Amino acid sequence: MKSKFISLLAILLGLIIIMFPVMGVVGIADLISMSVLLISIYLLVVGVAIIDYNKTGAILDLVLGIILLLLSICLIFDPILLGFLTEITLYLAGIMLIIVGLVSLINNRQSRYGFYIGIAGVVLGLLYIIIGTYVTDPIILGTLIGIWLVVSGVLKLMDG
Repeated sequence: MKSKFISLLAILLGLIIIMFPVMGVVGIADLISMSVLLISIYLLVVGVAIIDYNKTGAILDLVLGIILLLLSICLIFDPILLGFLTEITLYLAGIMLIIVGLVSLINNRQSRYGFYIGIAGVVLGLLYIIIGTYVTDPIILGTLIGIWLVVSGVLKLMDG
């Protein structure tokens, strides 16, 4: 039951991120902040869900989720507070996606599709940095994070 809830949550959050830029014109920093917030929510839920059988992975997810939650809240409500991060927000989001992918690789060793979830995070994180360097369109960048969440949710759902 927990696994299906987490899978559906990932798919829902991914679809929200993919649809969010289409709803209106949004600044890239706002989109990245919202994307990081939704990833942090996902990591916190996963951390709580897997704490029974994977304590190391749960701690990694919870710590990373808390760090990303604090970062996203600071960026959403007071971007000037973290002024030095506003210049590197694009790269920070890509790096966080890579880290989340690596954590997924560690946490999902026993599942059938866990390897692919982690690889998707690493690959999409690298694409995020590369594409973001040359094309700063928030729709494309938000879509990459949304794709990772949807792929993660679908693969977790297939894992059962």
